[in-house]
Amino acid sequence: MPAECAGWRLDAALARLYPQHSRSRLQAWLKGGLIRVDGAEAAAKCKVHGGERVEFATPAAPASETGNAAEDIAIHIRYEDDEIMVIDKRAGLVVHPGNGQPSGTLLNALLHHAPQLAGIPRAGIVHRLDKDTSGLMVVAKTLTAQTDLVRQLQARTVKRHYLALALGTVEGDGMVDAPMARHAVQRTKMAVVKSGGKEARTYFEVRERFERCTLLECRLDTGRTHQIRVHLASIKHPLAGDPTYGRTKSGDARLDAFPRQALHAWRLALRHPASGVEMSWESQLPDDFQQLLESLRA
Repeated sequence: MPAECAGWRLDAALARLYPQHSRSRLQAWLKGGLIRVDGAEAAAKCKVHGGERVEFATPAAPASETGNAAEDIAIHIRYEDDEIMVIDKRAGLVVHPGNGQPSGTLLNALLHHAPQLAGIPRAGIVHRLDKDTSGLMVVAKTLTAQTDLVRQLQARTVKRHYLALALGTVEGDGMVDAPMARHAVQRTKMAVVKSGGKEARTYFEVRERFERCTLLECRLDTGRTHQIRVHLASIKHPLAGDPTYGRTKSGDARLDAFPRQALHAWRLALRHPASGVEMSWESQLPDDFQQLLESLRA
C-alpha cells in the first residue's frame, strides 16, 4: 500500500489503486474475504498505514447469477469485441429473469453466447429496456468494462435516443422534468410524484405529425424505469399501444390495435471503456412499428 494512502479507509485506498473496480465491488470482495491485507482479512473501514501487502483471490461467479442457465436464444448482435457487446433487442424479449419470468431472457441468451459472462454481475447488463421496447443496449464483457460503463451512465455521457409514437398532437419540442417513484398503490407501475421521487428528465422533438398521433424523438437525461412512458402519459400523450400507461381510445383502429408500446431505442452512443474512442450505433425500426407508420402516412 503506497505511503500517500496512510490514514485512509481501506476501501477508499483500494478504489484509488484499482479504479477499474467500483468501490461497492471492492467492499463486497473485502466482506467475502477475497482481498487480504498482510495475509489476513480486513474490514473496509480499517485505516491503512502504508506499506501493507494486498492480495486478491479470484472471485467466483456472483451468487445472483449462478442459478441462471445458459439458453440458446437468438439475439441480434450489432457489435462485439473483447470488452463490450451491443445488442439490438427485439420486442417481447425480457432482459433479466424475475418474478414470473425465470428463464427465456436476454441474460440467459448472453450466458449461452459468452459463457464467461457468468463471472460478471447480471451477465454484464448495465441498463435495461422494457420487455416490449425494442432497440439498442450495451453489455459489458469484463468487470473493468462494466465499471466504466456504469460510471458513464452515472455521468450521463451515454446518449440514448428513442422513437416514440405518442397519441394526440404534440405542439412542439419540449422537456418533461418530473420526479418519479413507484406507484403508491399499483407497485408494478411507476408514477410522477410531487415529493420523494428520483429526478427524471426526458427531452423530446417532433419528428412527424399524423391526424391522431405524433412521432417523437426522445432523449433520456436520466434512466428511470418506464421513464418515457410515464413522462409522456403525464403530459396527456401516452404511447400508442401502451398497456400500462396508455390504452386510451385514439379514434384510429390502427393505433388502438397496436399490441405493444410504440417505443424503439434507435440510437446509442458511448465512449469505449478500453480505447476511449467515441462510438455510436443506429437501429432500424422493427417491422411492426414501421408498418404502422407507413399505414398512417398512406
